[in-house]
Amino acid sequence: MRQASLFVLTTAMLTASSVFGGANAQPAAAANLAGTYRCAPEPSSCQNSGQSFTVTQSGNNLDMKSNDGDFGQAKLTSNTSMSVGGPWNMVGVVLADGRIKWSNGTVWSKQ
Repeated sequence: MRQASLFVLTTAMLTASSVFGGANAQPAAAANLAGTYRCAPEPSSCQNSGQSFTVTQSGNNLDMKSNDGDFGQAKLTSNTSMSVGGPWNMVGVVLADGRIKWSNGTVWSKQ
C-alpha cells in the first residue's frame, strides 16, 4: 500500500513538472527598442555622444547610431537590461515607460 502511494505521488509530480516546466522553458520575447531616441540631461552629459540616436533591432541585437555618426552594437541581456560596446561601453536598464537609463547617467527617451 505504501509503495502504491509513493508511485501515485511520484507520477503526479512528474506530470506536473512536465506540464508546468514546459511553459516556463519558453524564452521571453525581446522588447521592441527600435526607433529614434533623444538623450537627456541636455546638453552636457550627451555632448560626447550626440543628442539623438537611431536604434535598429534584430531579436536581441541592437545597432545604435548617433546623429554625430558614432556607431555601436548592443545586446539585450534580458527584457529590461542591455550592454553596449564601443564607442560607449555602458550598460542600460529599460524603464517601464520605455526610456533607457544608462550607466553613464544619461537617459534616452523614445521620440
